Amino acid sequence: MKPLVSIIVIDYKKKNPYLVECLEAIGKQTYKNFEIILVCDFRVDLDYPKLRQKSYGHYVGPAEKRDAGAKMAKGEILAFIDDDAFPSKDWLASLVPHFQKTKITGVGGPGVTPPGVSWQEAASGWASASPVGAGPYAYRFLPGKKQYVDDYPSMNLAVRKIDFMKVGGYDSNFWPGEDTKLCLDLTHKLHKKIIYEPKAIVFHHRRPIFFPHLRQNGNFGLHRGFFARILPETSLRPIYFLPSAILIGFIYLILSTLFLFMARDPSPSLRGGMTDVAISLHQIRTFGIYSFAAYFFVLLLNSLWVYIVIARSEATRPAGTRRGKPHSTNAIFQSLLSIPVIFITHLWYGARFLQGLLFTGKLIQ
Repeated sequence: MKPLVSIIVIDYKKKNPYLVECLEAIGKQTYKNFEIILVCDFRVDLDYPKLRQKSYGHYVGPAEKRDAGAKMAKGEILAFIDDDAFPSKDWLASLVPHFQKTKITGVGGPGVTPPGVSWQEAASGWASASPVGAGPYAYRFLPGKKQYVDDYPSMNLAVRKIDFMKVGGYDSNFWPGEDTKLCLDLTHKLHKKIIYEPKAIVFHHRRPIFFPHLRQNGNFGLHRGFFARILPETSLRPIYFLPSAILIGFIYLILSTLFLFMARDPSPSLRGGMTDVAISLHQIRTFGIYSFAAYFFVLLLNSLWVYIVIARSEATRPAGTRRGKPHSTNAIFQSLLSIPVIFITHLWYGARFLQGLLFTGKLIQ
């Protein structure tokens, strides 16, 4: 008999424009043995088959709502999805078979930016989905290679209920990042596996550029920096430090340029005893200039990758489904826009990462 899956959706907005989209897509699943649990801050007047709802009448953190949904669940598999995401029709059918293996405790799938969104949302999506934007974790945002993972976001994550309860569920002290703590507990305390399944696709809306996008990515940076200190098993990794290195290098280039400019001042107060220092600064600055030239060359290559992926996608899409700009114009626009978006995102993420690593004593929701 096919196992019952409890799909847990948490909602925190009044009149959320994406919630109906999410629930309707769930109703079209090819895998039919599921229930839907909707946990909200404020009750939503919706009536869908297989839907049960819990509301609080006030704000409650995401981790607490997911835990409440898990306690209500009758299924042996808990499938978590965000309220601003909607699943492909074979989502559950791709997730469930993996749980036939007892060593598998969880299954995650990609959260792809939906087609037809605004250019601001699409730009945010490419900052996450491209190789330079997400580094080795781009598979979280576009289908990649099937693999084992030890950290996966709850926008598209299914977990065996008995294991979820064994580790105490989500930790409400962490947000965003409660999913990082859960996955760490599942893989390191229970010594089980989480597998990434590229066919288990959900379409996940993005925060549009710039301020909502930066606010979200800054929060990710803050919490990852904090986790690098307190949860080093999955967060103390060199890749997470790279944006901070870019930030520090960028600040050094600016300050060293100003310093060298002042050192050329012929006035005695600035001229005496600074020659050796200026030479050293100049040498380091030259290395930094070459490093940033290489970085922006990589960003340029990344933008070419974005162009190719968009152009191929648009070329294979049925003509009646194309929206907005011609595909060639859209591909060029998004590819060029990815350069400043990713650069600014790296700087802000790097600053917040250092804040979390060095100065944050406790996370506050």
